[in-house]
Amino acid sequence: MPPTAATGRGPGDKVFPPTFAGAVYAIETRRIPGRDLPVTCVLLDSVQSQANRMELALQDALDAKVLALPTVVVDFSRHDPKGDTKSDEQEGRLVEAVGRITSLQVPHRLADAILRDSEFEGKPFRDSEKGRMLSSAGPSNATPVYILCPTALLLGMWDSTGPKGGLGPKFERVVVSEIVGVGAEVGDLRRGVRRDPLEIRAAVKVVKKDNNSWEVADPHAKGGVAPSKLNHSSVPYPEQRDKKTEKNYYNGVTIEYAEQTTTLSLIALRRLRFPVDGKPDAELDAAARTALAALGLCAATLAFESGADLRSRCLLWPEGAMQWQLLDRPGEAPREFDLSSAEAIKLLAAAVNQTKAKGLTWEENPVELTPSDQLVKLVRLSQLEAVTESTGTE
Repeated sequence: MPPTAATGRGPGDKVFPPTFAGAVYAIETRRIPGRDLPVTCVLLDSVQSQANRMELALQDALDAKVLALPTVVVDFSRHDPKGDTKSDEQEGRLVEAVGRITSLQVPHRLADAILRDSEFEGKPFRDSEKGRMLSSAGPSNATPVYILCPTALLLGMWDSTGPKGGLGPKFERVVVSEIVGVGAEVGDLRRGVRRDPLEIRAAVKVVKKDNNSWEVADPHAKGGVAPSKLNHSSVPYPEQRDKKTEKNYYNGVTIEYAEQTTTLSLIALRRLRFPVDGKPDAELDAAARTALAALGLCAATLAFESGADLRSRCLLWPEGAMQWQLLDRPGEAPREFDLSSAEAIKLLAAAVNQTKAKGLTWEENPVELTPSDQLVKLVRLSQLEAVTESTGTE
């Protein structure tokens, strides 16, 4: 991958990494080629986040109909305000604008609880004909996952909450990517204020009531809260300091450059087998692995071309095109090549057709699931609870 310049207000501006438990950045020293001493680096985008960005890029391409890919879909639209919800509303099952969720959007891919707790053709998904396929899957029989959700074979999956519990099928990541800031310097303690044009003062108290209503508190009575609780008045940013180490957090970093590294392991792909009707076939295995490799290249290329606006004040701009290195034979120099998304999509279509010609076809239409009554109820009550929490009402 090319080095990437940090932007925002321009070169030299801070970038803001993700924060982890304890409100800290993931900072470590690394050995960098060409440097005599270890260099301080900061994680700008994790492996998990990069995987989600690849899935999002594939979903966007799927929605734009520029590629074909199997997905399992849970359709909540009948239960949202624009659906046919008269009977649902009477039962308190109306759901606010969830719509359709695909296996490219759920956290655990094909093994996600949202799919598990939905129904296919009137049966719980995992008890249906298609759902039962997953229970027999594994590296020696990756066929069911290839048919229903090939991205799970690329980005990893563990069916830990299925019928077999912790013994459920597990697939390692084949594609691993991350973005790291090299030569990181953590800025000074973050200080600032959100300026209120009305200059409302904290000393003037208010009383919160139901449904986001409020009134000014009696200055002679006890009680009341600061107007900042209603998003009024100037609000200073809180200081973030670790009292033990005296290190400051939430303050951004400056970096020399950012670097994205993406690896597609052909070794991991070779561990997968794709029998059809229980019969092993070496040529079919090779064709299916080729299709998955093409899908991995396609996902990474689409994500790269969609840009690297990682979060607020962490917008990165590549200094060059995405470059791949093929590590073919030990001791030989890697072969370099580049690949556009249009080329990657054509490569994927050709590889999938080759696999189909060998006897293995993935689902060409979405597998449509219906959320169970209990799942709809859980979502609806959670939405109501979120409203209660945000308004402070009971």
